[in-house]
Amino acid sequence: MKSKSRVSITGYGAYVPRFRLRTSEIAMMWKGAGSGPNAEKSVAGIDEDATTMAVEVGRRAVHMAGDIQLGAVFVGTESKPYAVKSTSTIVAQALGVHAVLAADFEFACKAGTEAIQVITGLIGSGMIRDGLAISVDTAQGRPGDDLEYTAGSGAASLVLSHHQDDKLSLAHIESSVSYVSDTPDFWRRPQEQFPRHLYRFTGEPAYFHHIETAVKMLLDDIGVKPMDFQYAVFHQPNPKFPLEVASRLGFDKGQVETGLLNPMIGNPYSASALLGLVAVLEVAMPGDRILLASFGSGAGSDAFSLKVDDGLIDRRSRGTSLSEMLKRVQQINYSEYTKMRGVIHR
Repeated sequence: MKSKSRVSITGYGAYVPRFRLRTSEIAMMWKGAGSGPNAEKSVAGIDEDATTMAVEVGRRAVHMAGDIQLGAVFVGTESKPYAVKSTSTIVAQALGVHAVLAADFEFACKAGTEAIQVITGLIGSGMIRDGLAISVDTAQGRPGDDLEYTAGSGAASLVLSHHQDDKLSLAHIESSVSYVSDTPDFWRRPQEQFPRHLYRFTGEPAYFHHIETAVKMLLDDIGVKPMDFQYAVFHQPNPKFPLEVASRLGFDKGQVETGLLNPMIGNPYSASALLGLVAVLEVAMPGDRILLASFGSGAGSDAFSLKVDDGLIDRRSRGTSLSEMLKRVQQINYSEYTKMRGVIHR
C-alpha cells in the first residue's frame, strides 16, 4: 500500500520505566533456579499505567515535531486502564488539542502500527496534516507463566505529517502492507485478569508465518531485497524470534541487533516494534532504509519500508534519548513487583 502523497515521520518519543525485574527473581520464586529467555524486564511503577506513559511519549514526539496541527490522536494498547473509556481523549486533553480524531486501537501487539496505517491513510487523503500514533503497554503475565518472564512495560510514539521537504522530515514511509488471519495464539476474555496463550501456535503458524508473509509482500511491492536495508526491526516477544525470522527472510544479524531491546526490557507488547524503531532512528543516517515489521496475536503483521531523511540529524538531539533512558535502572525484587503491578490483590 502506497499513499498518493508522501507521509513523513516528523517526531518520535519513547519511554521505558526505570524499574527492572531480573528474570532470575521470577525463576527463583517459581522454578527454584535459572532465569528466563531475557535477562530482565521493565516494570511500570505503582503510579504508572498505559495512560501516563502514553502522555509522556506523546509530549516528547510533539515537542520534537515542532509546528504541527494534530488532526488525529490514536493510542494502541492491550492494557488500557479503563474497559469503557477512551485513553486517547486523555492524551489529547494533556496535549491541549480538542478538534481532533481520537480513538483507541486494539490488535494485541500490533495496535500501534495499525494506528500508523490509519493515520497514513488520513494524511494521504488530505483529511489531516499531522497525526500522532502511540503504542503503549504495561504488559501482563500470570504468576509463574512463561509470559511473566518476558512481558515488560514501555511506550513509543510517532508524529506523522505531510511533508515534501527532507529537511523537515526524519524519515518517510515508502510503502506498507498488512497480512492477517484468524490464528488464536494469544487471547484474554472479558473479566479475566491475565491473557492466555496456545503454546503450539506461538511460533508457527502465528509469529513466523504472518511476519514472513507480510515482509515478502512488501519486498515484492517495492522491488527491493533484504540487502537493500541497513536496519530491520521485528516484533520482539523474546530475544530469539526476531533473529530467527530475520535469518529466514535473508537479513543478517547485524541488521537486526540495533533495534533488539528485548534482552534488556522484555516485551512491552504494543510498544515492542516501535521502541526498536526509535533505537534505530537514534543512530541511522540520511539515506538509510529501515524495515519495520510488527506482529499482533490473533493474528496479523504490518510491514513498512522507511527511508531516512536529512531532518533526522538535527531533530533527534531534542530531549532524552532512549539509550540514556535504558541506562537509568533501579532493580526491584519479586515482592515489590507484585505490589507495583497488582498481581496480588488485597
